[in-house]
Amino acid sequence: MSGARRAVAALVAAAATGAARGGLDWQPPGGAATWTRTNHRGEPVSLLEGPAVAAGVLAGALVGAGGARATAATAVAVVGAGAFGLVDDLREDAATRTKGLRGHLGALAHGRLTTGGLKVLGIGVSALAAAVLAPPAGGGAARPVARAADTLASAALVAGTANLFNLLDLRPGRALKAASLTAAPLVGTAGGGAACAVLGAASTAIEADLAETDMLGDSGANALGAALGTAVVLGAPRPVRLAVLGVVVALTLASEKVSFTRVIERTPVLREVDAWGRRPAAPRAGTDAES
Repeated sequence: MSGARRAVAALVAAAATGAARGGLDWQPPGGAATWTRTNHRGEPVSLLEGPAVAAGVLAGALVGAGGARATAATAVAVVGAGAFGLVDDLREDAATRTKGLRGHLGALAHGRLTTGGLKVLGIGVSALAAAVLAPPAGGGAARPVARAADTLASAALVAGTANLFNLLDLRPGRALKAASLTAAPLVGTAGGGAACAVLGAASTAIEADLAETDMLGDSGANALGAALGTAVVLGAPRPVRLAVLGVVVALTLASEKVSFTRVIERTPVLREVDAWGRRPAAPRAGTDAES
C-alpha cells in the first residue's frame, strides 16, 4: 500500500468524521436529550461523537484498507463494533446497570440478556466474521486446524481490543490518545489503512473530546478498538498477534480488579500524557459514563 493511499485514508476519515458530527448535531436522531450523558465532572456531554468517529473510521478504511478481503474484514469489524456499541449507549437500562465484562457474562449465565451482553455477543460475531474475511496469515494456505486456531485468535484480538478501548473512555481524550499512539506504529504495515483511518478520525474528534463537550461512548470507542485490532490482524506476524492478544487479555482481566484511572494518576508519565490538553482536574461528585 502506497504512502499516498494511507494519507488519503487519514484525510477521508478526518473529513467524514467532521461531516458526520456536523450532520448529527444539526438534527440529532431522537433529539439532543437522547444523546446527552453526564461525565466524570457531573457535566452534560454528547455521545454524538461516537457514531461520527465510527463513520469516519469506516470511510477511511474503505479507502485505504487495500484489497477486497482486507477492506471487507475492516468494514465488518468497525460496523459491528460501532453498531452494537451504539445499542448499549442508547438502550442501556440505567436502573439495573451491569458493569464490566464479568458482570455482563454473569447476567448471560443466569439467562438475562443485558444490552452489554448483547454487545459482547454482537462484537464477538462480527469479530469472527472479520477474522474469517481477513487474508490468510502469511498470504498462503495452512492446515485446516492451524487456520481455524489462527482465525479464532484473530477474532479474539479484534473483539478484545474493541472492549479494551471502551474501558479507556473514562476521561476526556484518553481513548483517542491511546488509539493514536497504538495506530502510529501500524501505519507502515499491511494494516496501515485502518491505522491511518483511526488517526484521521481521532484528529478531528480530539478537540471536542478534550473540551468535554463530546465523548466517544461505546460506539466510538468500540469502533476505534475494532479497527486497531483488525490492523494488527492484517499487518502483524502470528507471534506478534498472539503477544498483543495476551496483553489485551491481561489488561481486560486486570480491569475487573484495578482502576485504570488510579494507575494512570499514580504514574507520572502516564498522568502527564493523560492530562495533556484537558481542563485541570477539579474534585466533584459525579459518575463516570462507562459500560
